[in-house]
Amino acid sequence: MHGPRQRLPLTVVGGFLGAGKTTLLNHWLRHAGGLRIAVLVNDFGALNIDAGLMAAARDDTPAPAALMELMELTNGCACCQIGDDLGRALVQVIEAARPFDAVLIEASGVSDPWRIAQIGMAEPQLSLEGVIVLVDASSAAQQARDPLLADTLARQLRSADLVLLNKTDLASAAALAGARAWIEASAPGTPCLETTRGALPLALLSGLAPTMGAARPPEGAHTAAEGEGIPVRAARPPEGAHTVAEGEGIPASAQADAACHHDAQPHAPAHGALFQTWSARPQAVIPVATLRAWLRDMPPGVLRLKGLLRTGGAAPDEQWTEVQYAGRHGWLRKASAAPGPAGAGVVAIGLRGQLPEDALTRFFAG
Repeated sequence: MHGPRQRLPLTVVGGFLGAGKTTLLNHWLRHAGGLRIAVLVNDFGALNIDAGLMAAARDDTPAPAALMELMELTNGCACCQIGDDLGRALVQVIEAARPFDAVLIEASGVSDPWRIAQIGMAEPQLSLEGVIVLVDASSAAQQARDPLLADTLARQLRSADLVLLNKTDLASAAALAGARAWIEASAPGTPCLETTRGALPLALLSGLAPTMGAARPPEGAHTAAEGEGIPVRAARPPEGAHTVAEGEGIPASAQADAACHHDAQPHAPAHGALFQTWSARPQAVIPVATLRAWLRDMPPGVLRLKGLLRTGGAAPDEQWTEVQYAGRHGWLRKASAAPGPAGAGVVAIGLRGQLPEDALTRFFAG
């Protein structure tokens, strides 16, 4: 374990809404071999669903898993609204009585990972290992053609020391080829690995500095890592996962976003005026079949939806289900553990004025 005076390795994980960031971090934590890891999770919205999913995974993970301390940074772009909170959280990590072995920051899907990395670099006791950016192979090419999405996606991609082209199992051959071409054109020379459900080899996860060299600004040259472009594919979806739509998945009901403009005032980022979030803590039981049917007929205007919901049973034998929807796909999975005292929660994200709040409220909180 690192002594208190040694520099802690810091890794930032970024990528657009629903690209698979939380899944990647959970994969890392399950294979970290007992290391003590501080995880800082930022989510865009009043409820930090990603932190809840990671906490549930942590509680259900047998030894020798990572010994994780989870810190929630909620409601905004980490490089803008919560910059002060992030700085304070990093100081807490550095000054912890029990030293940590590493620090992970999961950026929100609308933030600039490099700006978050810069906040971490301001701490002399942290060593930036690199910025990993995930790209959804099934929707990247289509999103990159959207003038509202293009700048945000390109900005995130230019931040990367390593790109993960994720969800390759959900992408058609044409979509996969388009995503590869877009990545190469937008970030030429940046190492890119193809993954399914964020199953990045542990050797790369725990050795970013040797793989990528010293972290650097996105404007600089990128040196390709040895083994660049090696396909990495999981054998199958996670146990217990239920694909909502067969074949090509659910057509997206909305493709919209806008860049997070970092020249805006720190406490009033432009994306805050462009994005809209809706959240609820449903008290009623929502059967899995009802959820699956609703996901297949997602109301127009929902760009991203995620949550932990009670789908059956009664205390102490309640049944909990994780619900996810992003881009063209939705899925349900039996939760590995019940949520904390706050109970069920669900968050939806869309463009301001286009999010169907009434329909969401009727279904989840009606």
